[in-house]
Amino acid sequence: MGTPEPYRTVADRASAEFTVQGSRFIGHLAPADTVDEAEAVVDEVSASYDDATHNVPAYRVPAGDGPSSAPGEVMLREYSSDDGEPTGSAGNPALNVLQQQEIRNVVAVVTRYYGGTNLGVGGLARAYSRAVKDGLDAAGVVEEEPHERVSLTVAYDDSGTVRSVLESTGVEFDADYDVEVRFDARVPVVDAPELRDRLRSATSGRVDIE
Repeated sequence: MGTPEPYRTVADRASAEFTVQGSRFIGHLAPADTVDEAEAVVDEVSASYDDATHNVPAYRVPAGDGPSSAPGEVMLREYSSDDGEPTGSAGNPALNVLQQQEIRNVVAVVTRYYGGTNLGVGGLARAYSRAVKDGLDAAGVVEEEPHERVSLTVAYDDSGTVRSVLESTGVEFDADYDVEVRFDARVPVVDAPELRDRLRSATSGRVDIE
């Protein structure tokens, strides 16, 4: 199996806004590693802008559990919706921008407040495309190394050891302290095998790794 190839995605969450013939468009862009993460952003934006005329989603994310589901050959789940706009005037133009720029692990939601003037299918397509492009410019496009999710469960006594190993590698992680302690880490695919070995060695095999 070859080394996973870097991919283009957004650096951070951002939005950009403009007006066309009275209609206000806001392009929201955010990184997302899974369908669930993408859908969560869509739901959040739709709830925050529930007074808008339309909230049009589009995303390109790995079809499996994360970007490491098939290193070097990632299958993407691509989705878009017109959210009540004329068929083909909103969702597809938004998704096409992400496809053409080869950006993945990303979700876009374009909010529109209707301004009283019909823009036509062509005008809408241009506006929704621009909203995603402007949102990408605001978020910043970067080259990212493929990551995978690693879930670790240990007894409380070993949690300090596991946290120290994770912190020493600089990976992103969340910790949930209960009767046992669960760590959810986002690890570069190329580093994951070594990290698993280090954790097993440091805990004498007492860590449960998923």
